[in-house]
This record gives sequence, C-alpha cells and structure tokens, in this order.
Amino acid sequence: MPPAQRLTDRKREAIIQAAIAEFRDNGFEVTSMDKVAARAAVSKRTVYNHFASKDELFAEILSQLWESSQGELDMAYASDQPVDAQLRELVRLKMNMLNNASFMDLARVAIAETIHSPERAREMVARLGEREEGIHVWIRAAQADGKLKAADPAFAACQLQALIKAFAFWPQITMGQPPLDAAMQRQVVDSAVAMFLARYGV
Repeated sequence: MPPAQRLTDRKREAIIQAAIAEFRDNGFEVTSMDKVAARAAVSKRTVYNHFASKDELFAEILSQLWESSQGELDMAYASDQPVDAQLRELVRLKMNMLNNASFMDLARVAIAETIHSPERAREMVARLGEREEGIHVWIRAAQADGKLKAADPAFAACQLQALIKAFAFWPQITMGQPPLDAAMQRQVVDSAVAMFLARYGV
C-alpha cells in the first residue's frame, strides 16, 4: 500500500473518530461537517472527499457499531463440545463487546439519535437484528442437535441478550454507571448461562 493511501486511511479514521465525538457531545442535529473537520484537523473538502453528507458519515458510524459486535458471529456451534461451555463462551464474547468503551460511545450516539429520528431508529433496529442473527444461528444449531429444547430461536436469543444487557448495557447507557468489573462480569455470565439452560437445556 503506498504512503499516500495510508495517509488517506488515517485521515478517514480521524474524521470518523471526530464525528463520533461530535455526535456524542452535541447530537446529530447540532453536529456539522465544519465541526467534524475542525475536530479531525482536516479541511472540510477532505471530509466531503470521504463522506458526501452528514447522513453518510453517520451511516458509517452505525456500520462500525454493528461491525464491532461481529465477534459474537464468529463462533459456530460445535456438536462435539459441551453446550454449557459453548454458551458461556458466547455470552463472554457478548460481555466483552458491551464493556468496550468505543462500542458504548457508538451505542450512545445511535440511541440518542433514535429518540430524535424514529425513522432512523427503524433502520438501525433492522440492522441490529441482522447482527444478532449469530446468536439465533447458534441456538438453532444446538436445537437441531438435540441439545436445546425446541423454541423460537429469535425469542430465546432475545431473552439471553436481556439477561446480559440488564447489567452490562442499559445501566451504563441510561444512568452512566461504570463498566462491570471482572468479578461482576463473571457473575453475570454464569448466571445468564444457568438461567438460560434451566429454561432451554435438555
């Protein structure tokens, strides 16, 4: 990759990070491309070279939000491994994501914008649903293997997510609570797995 390309990549990342900070601090409506350019220490023209509009820039940030949850999708169901161990690892990956400061910043920006723009919220919920599919797939595969009870995998996945997010997402997003420490993370993971398997285990 030529040096010019690396510089372009660095500028693009600086623009994205500046936009995240602006959206987080000021909200979508107040944030302008001028402010993003100033915060990123690049020209307004450079910002527009990378992103044609504020909407496009915000869409890129949302895309990064969903991509940052990709880790949970990388874990495929393994029929030769104990279900409880796999589920614990799946929940642990989710917990790691929810304790990532960058992810939480992006989530705050996205949630704040949904309050002001319901139509944008519908699009984001649809995209989030696609990303959550990884857990659905794992549950469906475990059910097909006879290791979990037959049930709607989307409903079961939603319950599992709620067990985690009640401690490691919503209190931090809505009440400014600090991230969970390691001991509390383990407690939430173990409890969520136990409760889920008490309902769906065979």
